[in-house]
Amino acid sequence: MGAPEWLLIIGIGLLAGVLSGLVGIGGGIVLVPALVYFLRYTQHQAQGTSLGVLMLPVVFLGFWQYYKYGQANGNPIDLKVVGLLAIGFIAGGLLGGKLATRIDGELMKKIFAVVLLYTAVKLLYWDQAIIRWFKSIFN
Repeated sequence: MGAPEWLLIIGIGLLAGVLSGLVGIGGGIVLVPALVYFLRYTQHQAQGTSLGVLMLPVVFLGFWQYYKYGQANGNPIDLKVVGLLAIGFIAGGLLGGKLATRIDGELMKKIFAVVLLYTAVKLLYWDQAIIRWFKSIFN
């Protein structure tokens, strides 16, 4: 691995870290596609690598900033909720990882794309616009 590849990997990580800290995304939306397209990883390699990054204290540092902000502004993060979500996340991660290893790489890409597309449609409220459009056709 040469210097250009090192710089590319660090740049991808930096972008994912900034976006993760800024809006709570990174692994799935930045790392996985970047690893697939720039480093030619398989979908399984990219998703596994993204999960590996989440194990590092990077996520904790982003969380800590939000925790301090919430404490200072009277909107604290409920650590009980974090703990309960973590229990489900651990179990879900184990089950999801086992399931992913049984799914073909091309199907994994399609599932990943559908999840991203669905998320984008919901966040942009395009689902409501689509429903209104369909209703206008039949009215």
